[in-house]
Amino acid sequence: MYKRSEYQVIKKRLEERRKFIQVVVGPRQVGKSTVVKQVLQEINIPYQFYSADNVPASDSAWVSNCWEAVRSLQKSKGWQEIIFVIDEIQKITNWSEVVKKEWDDDTFHDRNIKVLLLGSSRVLLERGLSESLSGRFEEIRMSHWSYPEMRDCFGFSLDQYLFYGGYPGAAELIGDEDRWGQYVQSAIIDATINKDILMDTPVSKPALLRQTFELGSSYSGELLSLNKMLGSLQDAGNTVTLAGYVNLLGESGLLCGLQKYSIDAARRRASIPKFQVYNNALRSVYNPLSFEQAILDRRNWGRVFESGIGAWIVSQAFVHRLEVFYWRERDNEVDFILRKKGKVVAVEVKSNAEKNTVGLDVFRERFKPHAAFIVGSGGINAEDFLTIEIEKLFD
Repeated sequence: MYKRSEYQVIKKRLEERRKFIQVVVGPRQVGKSTVVKQVLQEINIPYQFYSADNVPASDSAWVSNCWEAVRSLQKSKGWQEIIFVIDEIQKITNWSEVVKKEWDDDTFHDRNIKVLLLGSSRVLLERGLSESLSGRFEEIRMSHWSYPEMRDCFGFSLDQYLFYGGYPGAAELIGDEDRWGQYVQSAIIDATINKDILMDTPVSKPALLRQTFELGSSYSGELLSLNKMLGSLQDAGNTVTLAGYVNLLGESGLLCGLQKYSIDAARRRASIPKFQVYNNALRSVYNPLSFEQAILDRRNWGRVFESGIGAWIVSQAFVHRLEVFYWRERDNEVDFILRKKGKVVAVEVKSNAEKNTVGLDVFRERFKPHAAFIVGSGGINAEDFLTIEIEKLFD
């Protein structure tokens, strides 16, 4: 079975002495549970795996009961250590407070129980971690599958990856686009919105949240003002409501609204957002053209191409904790601006044969970035770009 790079990270952390709670966080359907089960099956440490998927949200005692069962098992078997795993932990109300209490109790009594938590709702997990578990955990961030992973595991071509994205569960369905689309819609979009957002976050207009996602996804890779969105949505409320919904969608790994790059933070916040999906399947499922039709339509494919590159960038940015912006001033524009620890990298995406852009030159002159280049036929080809480690852009 194919092993993602996070396999080695998780295995190494679990083999270390007990020090931190390990938290694997990432969007739905990217293989978090699968890679953890691969590690557990091959590591030489006993373990117990529990899932909160079908547990009532109000049953916070369930966590304590599972924990006590693990303690009893370790004591009765005489094991020196044991790994305790809970999947979809964020679904339990006040989970972080219970985990803190039980973890601290184990620490006080010198019980060698290593804890691994998994969750698909980034916003709910990180809220609980910051509120109750500060200083007690480490995050292992996972995101959507990269082009090399989809190529090596499922034989995807570059064009297939750009259109169908990086969901392993949907990979074998691309021969039937209706079936593929139904999977993406139900197993990913509906599940994330209904289970990870609406179940635990106060949303006054659930239908508007879904409309915001659908419209934003169809405009992935493009600028679209919130005021213009208001005119396209039913019962749209106001721009503050829309901005809040975009933040929720971003925290759940579906869709983000990139801000304009500026030294002035206030100007960034007031900028028109550039919408970007985290996985291009989320855009393609709303594309009226099939894969074959989209390739033949040069204008449509240009949008698919830019959104596909952008999806990889924002997904990697989540894993490696990079900031991503766009830049635009009058007619000059740069598609993606990446920033980490004061270093800035400018990336312009071109699906045609242009070898230079005025916008990139203007940005170079004004901001003196660490690196600036084109991705596409006029610069670094897309296959090479999607294969590099994004952090090396800052070397």
